[in-house]
Amino acid sequence: MASALFSPFKLRSLKLANRIVVSPMCQYSAREGCATEWHLLHWGQLLQSNAGMFTIEATAVSAIGRITYGCLGLYDSACESAISERLALARRNAPPIAVAIQLAHAGRKASSRVPWEGGQLIPFSQGGWKPFAPSAIPQLPDELPPVALDAAGLDGIKREFVAAAQRAARIGIDALEIHCAHGYLMHEFLSPLSNQRSDAYGGSFEHRIRFPLEVFAAVRDAWPSDKPMGIRISATDWVDGGWTIEDSIALCRRLRTAGCDWIDTSSGGISPKQKIPLGPGYQVHLAREIRRATSIPTIAVGLITEPKQAEAIVGSGDADMVAMARAMLWDPRWPWHAAATLGAQIHAPQQYWRSAPRDAAQVITDAKLGMR
Repeated sequence: MASALFSPFKLRSLKLANRIVVSPMCQYSAREGCATEWHLLHWGQLLQSNAGMFTIEATAVSAIGRITYGCLGLYDSACESAISERLALARRNAPPIAVAIQLAHAGRKASSRVPWEGGQLIPFSQGGWKPFAPSAIPQLPDELPPVALDAAGLDGIKREFVAAAQRAARIGIDALEIHCAHGYLMHEFLSPLSNQRSDAYGGSFEHRIRFPLEVFAAVRDAWPSDKPMGIRISATDWVDGGWTIEDSIALCRRLRTAGCDWIDTSSGGISPKQKIPLGPGYQVHLAREIRRATSIPTIAVGLITEPKQAEAIVGSGDADMVAMARAMLWDPRWPWHAAATLGAQIHAPQQYWRSAPRDAAQVITDAKLGMR
């Protein structure tokens, strides 16, 4: 029987060879928002994975929208050139894998130290910058509150997302994802835990979803119509009184109307009070509920590590695709090994044709395993 995980999938004009997605993974290794030699190495090895789609990390639409001083950006010509040049080199000897980029604004989580320096908010007096958010509510009780965005600030952020999308189109990105999860700016507007505005962008559910929907619509209009565009959401806050799966379903119905091509279904990140029931595939049920209620293609994420586990998720219809982050860093050839387990095939560089064990030689299409 053919593998569901290794079956093709189409998003608008983009044809994916299989249902495996490399998740966006922050590397905290940019300089002034610009991609570096590290990104060339990182992208190059993951583009050899034979996943259906590789996603560039959360990429800030403004300098103050970065999580840390090491975060990647796409907000000026230097950032655009750095991604363009390094991505072209990484793709030169890679199989034809689709490349997506995730556009993001960190909101009140901006101006933080990189994880290996502790990850805490950097005060302005120590070289940090003022974070912005829907309301002046800090992420942690001991942090200074962010600046609540006014009308001009909202308009400016919307323009920054559009400009970043236009830059992404110029450098040949195949698909685009808006980051609306994990406690960053767009998620902050959705959740009543972080949005306590009293204007048209806060209060009721309809008001709280307004700004993320406006941003999505503006970017969709600027992004080429034949190229797919999705969104990553936190489907639940895992906190009483916070954003819920029912809210997510209602939002996704509106996103479908707005031209959304997939829902990358994650969760949490808005509050230290969250209670997440961690375990293998712990978020898959969220992707399943959204897919069944809205008919939008979904990506399942979260502790998906085994080939048969991923196969079951796609094969059962719980999600259309699966995305992996840490598992792919640990094993950049995960799709190769999954193909061997599931009886599928991948296309490997000729230089690697002799790498497969003899009992898995059939995994590599057209491989010639002999050696003089």
